[in-house]
Amino acid sequence: MSEAATIKQVEDAIAAVPGWDKTKVTKRPLVGGLLNSNWLVHHAGIDYFLKVFGVGSDSFVDRKLSNEAASRAHAMGITPRIEFFSLEKGAEVIEFLQGYRASTNADFARKDFLSSVIDLYRQFNACKRLSVTKDVFAMTDEHIEQGDALGAVRPADFEWLSCQYQRAKTAFLASGLDLVPCHNDPMPGNFMVKVSDQNQIVDMKIIDFEFASNNERAYEIGVFLGEVFVDEETTLELIEQYYGTVRQELVARVWVARAVADMKWGSWAVQQRQMSSWDFDYQKYGIWKYSRARKLFEDPRWNDWLRHI
Repeated sequence: MSEAATIKQVEDAIAAVPGWDKTKVTKRPLVGGLLNSNWLVHHAGIDYFLKVFGVGSDSFVDRKLSNEAASRAHAMGITPRIEFFSLEKGAEVIEFLQGYRASTNADFARKDFLSSVIDLYRQFNACKRLSVTKDVFAMTDEHIEQGDALGAVRPADFEWLSCQYQRAKTAFLASGLDLVPCHNDPMPGNFMVKVSDQNQIVDMKIIDFEFASNNERAYEIGVFLGEVFVDEETTLELIEQYYGTVRQELVARVWVARAVADMKWGSWAVQQRQMSSWDFDYQKYGIWKYSRARKLFEDPRWNDWLRHI
């Protein structure tokens, strides 16, 4: 989308918010986000976060489901309130979290950060199921099919990577999926933290439910652990915090889900490269994700993990 078209969409969204006088609204763009255009808007003495939906994102984002998941999470007190949502305008206005900051890669080394995220997941995963079930295997298959249609460029050994992915899918489906409401997108910027003067985390909110759905529980944990690069000792500690135990089959499910997560996001990125005009190297990101999946597929424990599932 051109800059002029984006600005028009922003202005149209602002004009559509009930009770707002668009002549009294100020706005400025915010840095960040791989899919959408994000803005800080100010009206009647209050700051709000405005998200304009990215072009082409509707091919893999169910906006109604995202809104449902965010509304349910807000009722639990773990995400900001949605002030306005419009599919027609392609935008939503969200409560601005004063005093919070987006987490960063540096937070990944903090035990209080990791523990807080696990607590958020336990709360959200325990709520009533969402109206749509879309497990990680359905997501990954969809991305691969979209990539095929778009001529996505993939690694030379993609056939072998796909074979290992299919083995993981077969193992999970044979054992039965543990379906719960999942956020599915643990980018660091999706966790907003409030810290004390001593730099201790006193509260955390989770944002951006664009990829939310009912999904395999182990995927929620596996994709997060892969995103934060934790070592094996910490992995086991967090699995125990989440499940309340560290049984062999649970550990196996999380490790295999972690590999599947890299296949999912790798396949998403290389097809997104064919669609998006954003200044982000989706191809590099996707190939990196595939390399992470390859490393786990080549782990000596891979076949054992599949058996234990």
